Amino acid sequence: MATALTSENVQDAWSDLVDHVRTAVLLTLRNGRPFGSHVPYVFGPDWTRAYLHLSRLALHTQHLLAEPNVALFIAEPDGPDKNPLANLQGEAAVLSPDAPSYGEIRKRYLERFPQADMMFGFGDFSLWELRLDDAHFVLGFGQAFVSTTTAPARWVHQKVDRVAARKD
Repeated sequence: MATALTSENVQDAWSDLVDHVRTAVLLTLRNGRPFGSHVPYVFGPDWTRAYLHLSRLALHTQHLLAEPNVALFIAEPDGPDKNPLANLQGEAAVLSPDAPSYGEIRKRYLERFPQADMMFGFGDFSLWELRLDDAHFVLGFGQAFVSTTTAPARWVHQKVDRVAARKD
């Protein structure tokens, strides 16, 4: 039987995951089908805002320009122990260099990825803001949690609608 976790335990596990896993899979839509790309990321104060530095030449950026709906998938590398994973959904938009938060986000991004400094001078690169509104975080069997934008640090054990889950 899985150990019962408090919302604080789950938040700590979330923080540990995103502190140690520096890249995620960005899922965009290509011709109506999912398309995955590995991307470096930083988060804002919580999971509801993630930031990516993307080239306009990349396929995933072309997809975002056509259809802003996205998912961000973060997982630890496969190992013998539990491998936490997170799946976040929302919409993407270019973060204007004139936005009040741009300087701070750029600084945080470069602290995590100093090798990206040169690319901030390239005309085809932009910071993108993922405005995420749904979070699903799995810590192991029987330990799936959800969170919402109204209380992003509050994680609630996932409940399955047994009627909807039944196969016809």
